Amino acid sequence: MFVDTHTHLYVPEFDADVAQVIERGVTAGVRRFILPAIDSTYTQRMRQLEQAYPFCVSVMAGLHPTHVGPEFEQELAHVHHQLSTEKCIAVGEIGIDLYWDKTYLKEQQEAFARQIQWARDFNLPFAIHCRQAFDEVFEVLTSFHGLHRGVFHCFSGDFSQAQRAISLGLHLGIGGVVTFKNGGIDQWINQIPLEHLVLETDAPYLAPAPHRGKRNEPEYLTLVVAKLAALYGVSEQEIGEVTTANAKTLFNWSDESL
Repeated sequence: MFVDTHTHLYVPEFDADVAQVIERGVTAGVRRFILPAIDSTYTQRMRQLEQAYPFCVSVMAGLHPTHVGPEFEQELAHVHHQLSTEKCIAVGEIGIDLYWDKTYLKEQQEAFARQIQWARDFNLPFAIHCRQAFDEVFEVLTSFHGLHRGVFHCFSGDFSQAQRAISLGLHLGIGGVVTFKNGGIDQWINQIPLEHLVLETDAPYLAPAPHRGKRNEPEYLTLVVAKLAALYGVSEQEIGEVTTANAKTLFNWSDESL
């Protein structure tokens, strides 16, 4: 059994067949689907999906760094309201993204730090989005005392950055990138103990080979598992058991069905 710790099943790409997508995922062994937030415009769609599938869909609250702009204070107020009044499994996805635009770097840093503090206040883990911003992300992370409880979503850094993330208490989210010929992480990931990994798809993005470039979905998590099993030299069952146990600890589940 697997946990997809990061999947955007609420976006328009799944409007026509989300029920079938979830069914295919469940059939493939995915027992939990965790939905990271983007901004307030998606909240209703996320909650509707959670209500339709209460036993397998869980929701985060957070402001995605690429959606930090002039109105970010209003968006952060919405995040805090969600955390205060609704059931949220984590804070995310949050972080810094300098790939698309550096205009609001200061605001991204402020939003990231504030949401980390809220994760601590509400005793929740958080999911980090980092793109071309490892130095900036680590700067914010190390401004807090003690270890963090969270996951580096879609980790795409190098071995030393992975070690640094782990030293801060963070898990690495591993998805389709591990199957890419030029992804890089397949060259060293087996040097990281499995106890530090969780699985994800980031669907509909970053579909693993041989589906690269097409719509990703939770069913394809099995391809990530197969690649990890080959890299670590263990069974796919072991990959599933260890990463599911990691997810249960990270997200503080007591669900014995997983």
